[in-house]
Amino acid sequence: MTAAAAEPDRDCPLCPRLVAFRATSRAAHADWHNAPVPSFGPRDARLLIVGLAPGLRGANRTGRPFTGDYAGDLLYATLRAYGFARGDYAARADDGLALVDCRITNGVRCVPPENKPLPAEIKCCRSFLADELRSMPRLAVVLALGTVAHATAIAARGQKPAGFRFGHGELHRLPDGLVIADSYHCSRYNTNTGRLTEAMFRAVFETIRREIPAQRAPAASGQ
Repeated sequence: MTAAAAEPDRDCPLCPRLVAFRATSRAAHADWHNAPVPSFGPRDARLLIVGLAPGLRGANRTGRPFTGDYAGDLLYATLRAYGFARGDYAARADDGLALVDCRITNGVRCVPPENKPLPAEIKCCRSFLADELRSMPRLAVVLALGTVAHATAIAARGQKPAGFRFGHGELHRLPDGLVIADSYHCSRYNTNTGRLTEAMFRAVFETIRREIPAQRAPAASGQ
């Protein structure tokens, strides 16, 4: 049986700048999650989606990846369209939405100022991502949302990112067989500027579905 991945403690002290920002947010919004955001979805999933970091008013507030901001609206709607989620997404952690053969995490677990983690923070949090990857026994594809998620996912697998250049819609097959699929991040900025359209995002999932055919009776879980 594969061991569960280590999760950072609620008061994880590893990144001083993020600790200070977390403390400020806790003081201003005591009812928010304001802690490292845990992964969401079944551990035996074949697809892992890796984002950059929790959004201040999204996952940092709700405690669930991509929940409570625009990026979640597009991501979860697309997951439902391709059979990777079921139930209604209501932008809160207790909405009953369940992921199917899919799990979601972030390269950096704590919210960073201006949504911009520093290189040292990305590197520090990479051990949690590496542990996450090792803990998923059926993992076949990692969808990296953006260049930072792409680079840290590849590094977490023991490879040099320079050997696998990010490209929207590209697939990279690592020596151990894991596939890294690239997409521009589904942020409001990227969609408003046209860098990422809904059609472009869906095309990425068309490619992923060819790598991961739908199962007849998949298990669903919000854990």
